[in-house]
Amino acid sequence: MDVVRTGPLVVGSGIAGLYVALRAQEAGLRPIMVTKSRLEESNTRYAQGGIAAALGADDSPALHLRDTLRAGAGLVDRAAARRLTEDAPARIADLVRYGVPFDTVEGQIALGREAAHSRARIVHAGGDATGLQIEETLRRRVGDAGIEARERTVLRRLERGPGGLPRVTLSRDDGSGVEIVEDRPVVLATGGAGSLYRETTNPSVATGEGVAIAWRAGALVRDMEFIQFHPTALALPGSPRHLITEALRGEGALLLNAAGERFMARYHPDGELAPRDVASRAIAAELRRSGDRCVYLDATALPRDLLYTRFPSICRFLAQHGLDPSRDRIPVTPVAHFMIGGVATDLDGRSSLPGLLACGEVASTGVHGANRLASNSLLEGLVFGERVVRALEQPGPGGPARPRRKVVIAAIQGRGEGADPAVIERVRDLLWERVGIVRNGIVLAQAAGELERTALATEPSDGDVLPGTGANAVITALLVTRAALSRVESRGAHYRTDFPTTAPGWRTHLGLLRAGP
Repeated sequence: MDVVRTGPLVVGSGIAGLYVALRAQEAGLRPIMVTKSRLEESNTRYAQGGIAAALGADDSPALHLRDTLRAGAGLVDRAAARRLTEDAPARIADLVRYGVPFDTVEGQIALGREAAHSRARIVHAGGDATGLQIEETLRRRVGDAGIEARERTVLRRLERGPGGLPRVTLSRDDGSGVEIVEDRPVVLATGGAGSLYRETTNPSVATGEGVAIAWRAGALVRDMEFIQFHPTALALPGSPRHLITEALRGEGALLLNAAGERFMARYHPDGELAPRDVASRAIAAELRRSGDRCVYLDATALPRDLLYTRFPSICRFLAQHGLDPSRDRIPVTPVAHFMIGGVATDLDGRSSLPGLLACGEVASTGVHGANRLASNSLLEGLVFGERVVRALEQPGPGGPARPRRKVVIAAIQGRGEGADPAVIERVRDLLWERVGIVRNGIVLAQAAGELERTALATEPSDGDVLPGTGANAVITALLVTRAALSRVESRGAHYRTDFPTTAPGWRTHLGLLRAGP
């Protein structure tokens, strides 16, 4: 007799959620996917650079590991990073098996180079449309596999349920059709929180709700102070902050200030290929010094054919704004890009709550440390997504270690759900202005105080009221801010002018817990 196993509820439809659903279906686990918007709307779709994997003859997982450790500013979990780098080639092979059309040269997968990588190891598809190609391929395979996928379905609440599995409340995005799910493990793949910043590359759905919901349920959240800012987004008045991939700098494009001077050598010996945190702060410093609104990415020395073949999406977008990168310098500025912290997990994606797993940007595996190495993010969703499926096949104990340093935040008993869109807009301004690329304790404390007061108006007043997007935005922003206020040093993506050096005593993860039962 066949044994029918109850499959997971997979929340989110980026690379992590799609991959977990496909692999779970192949394992006979019968997953259900839910996503709060359309199936195709996620950060994955907008990822340009590619996926890092040691595939070249001059490369190895050990070199990839070395680069990952170096970029992470002393906080990378070595075991997680080793798993990431050693499993990378196999996960690329999975994508090839699913039909992702990676770019090739003479029959071999083409490899590019990005900042802080010592080798060319970035695989891409459609030039600079890697995320789009992956998302469309995996989404098509989900449909072909007959996996149940519910769009515009929102995770509203997560609780400890009977029988050792979470109790989940879902609804339609308009609040109707409330449904309780109690008999399935839950995989959070809800993505990051970049759109909680006013200036960001992220789509509007990236509001960090998975983190807020997990924290309310009592899950350990970790390393939320580390928000990575991408150094180069298009800086034109009235234009979206379209990502200008650092693969352009990998091909030889230069960063210039308004006076036409290269400046990155003053900040890092690797110049334009410095890690993202260094490049973002360097540009911010140039802008503070000069009072200009942007610096410039100069790719005019690169062959026109290379630009339009390797970066077709960027070239098309720039053309819509009257720019030709083979002729014109591209105005760029740093913006919020990636949430390094999130729901703490072990190497198999298990959180501190039984039956709750997480992978992708919503998870904190420790693999990125304090500063993510370029193009390790899509890879993280694949590598740890695979491990999540294996953990679902063979359930057992696990979960993340409790960090040595932690902040306990009291549960907030509010006065109801503040649905006013102005709440989220204020959060976006507050994070950008006070919890941004450069921070200090005074403004962080001011931001934390305002967010705590706002939470009183947005958190549910009792257990019968379901939190909404506004309440979740405030909680996630508060977790970022309290973590940034608590880490009294500068490390990786977290820089404080009042504590500008890296402190050996802070070479540890910072956990955030909800007080109470």
